Amino acid sequence: MNLQELKNIGNNPRYRHRLLALGYATAVTFAFVLSLTNNNSVKASVSRTDKFDYLMMENTIQNGISAPETIYPESSVENIKSLYDMVNYGNREKTVDNEIEISKGDTLISILSDLGLDYNEAHSIYLTLKKVYDPRNLRIGQKINVNTTIDPKENTLLSLNSITISPSLGKRFILEKSETEGYEVRTEQDELLDEINSASGDISGTLSGSMQKQGVPSRTIANFINIFSYSVDFSRDLRKGDKFEIIYENKITPDGELVKSGNILYAALQLRKDKIALYRFEDSKGNVDYYTEKGYAMKKTLDRKPISFKQARISSPFGRRFHPILKKYKVHWGVDYAAPKGTKIYAGGDGVVQMAKYNGSYGNYVKIRHNSEYSTAYGHMWKFAKGIRPGVRVKQGQLIGYVGSTGRSTGPHLHYEVLQNGKRVNPLKIKAAAGENLKGKQLASFKKNVAMLKETHKNMFASADKKKLASAEK
Repeated sequence: MNLQELKNIGNNPRYRHRLLALGYATAVTFAFVLSLTNNNSVKASVSRTDKFDYLMMENTIQNGISAPETIYPESSVENIKSLYDMVNYGNREKTVDNEIEISKGDTLISILSDLGLDYNEAHSIYLTLKKVYDPRNLRIGQKINVNTTIDPKENTLLSLNSITISPSLGKRFILEKSETEGYEVRTEQDELLDEINSASGDISGTLSGSMQKQGVPSRTIANFINIFSYSVDFSRDLRKGDKFEIIYENKITPDGELVKSGNILYAALQLRKDKIALYRFEDSKGNVDYYTEKGYAMKKTLDRKPISFKQARISSPFGRRFHPILKKYKVHWGVDYAAPKGTKIYAGGDGVVQMAKYNGSYGNYVKIRHNSEYSTAYGHMWKFAKGIRPGVRVKQGQLIGYVGSTGRSTGPHLHYEVLQNGKRVNPLKIKAAAGENLKGKQLASFKKNVAMLKETHKNMFASADKKKLASAEK
């Protein structure tokens, strides 16, 4: 094509429009590529007005119509610069998400001030947030999320858009900038689901360590120990090879995240040959306790008169008295119950026999450790019940011996002592935790719960045993 032909094409309006459109497209492309080269880490955005101008130009190009020279001067360097500035208009603003970890000495207002907010606005945010959450409850190590808009060139804060505080898993307090002015705050709470879990295993080392190895949460372990604290001394009664079983609830989010541990539904300890199994039950009054399979309460007050002859009188109370044999004033460390020889003597509570032998002035003597706090002692027995010897576990009300007058005694009676943390206290004034056995409708309802828990126990632990077997075979 010769020069004259090119001139003819240039003079043709149809082709001239196309050439102008091609020129505009080239200018826009050049400006866009240049902006990306210089600002590849920032998202470009344009105002509504500039977007409109750009779309108008794009429409002009697509339809082959030249733009009015008053808007887009032809073959102008200033036009290219204008297009470049238009594409880079959004570089003046940038939205940033910050995760801020609370450090020692931090307050919400100090954090907002560090971001660049003035005190009055920071204080306004503090008061708004306080409607649902007290910012003073922020703790060291806690993280909050803050969304801001900044000027990246000047590195200055333009506005604070939102704050999200999650004091616990599944719960959020969200403060957002209002569409009008000021800030609004709301609370979000994930729906929590109940998850039933089970665990069992041999005890090796500490009970808590053994349970942790099976994935039991720490708080659940503490509750488990507390349930048995009324009849088991964990520092002495547990031995390697003993076993535990537990069925418990967890509160989880819909995503399966553990929020908190729930109730223990079933708890059991296998101590050598003896198994203590307890079931949770909430009575009609809303009281919650743990009971044996037969509905006997685990928390029981130590029996104040552990003999079968309930009409027995107190022949000598606890405290200072004139000793009938020694003929001098001396502290009497127990309560004496006068009763016929051979009257049955019972264990004052669940526990382990520590001593069963002739013990000087006490005569035939039995001492039972109930837990880490309480022990009881029984003196002047005629003889011990069959099988009562050190290390044997006994239940409250179990026969342990018979009233006699062995040792330093003037007649048949039971000398009964209660020791609290190793110190002898008045048996008539002890305040151990109490629990009533279930009866009537309560007992019937409890037994239905036990039946369901037994079925759950059977399914869950059978499944666990199969998994262990399959793992062992591999």
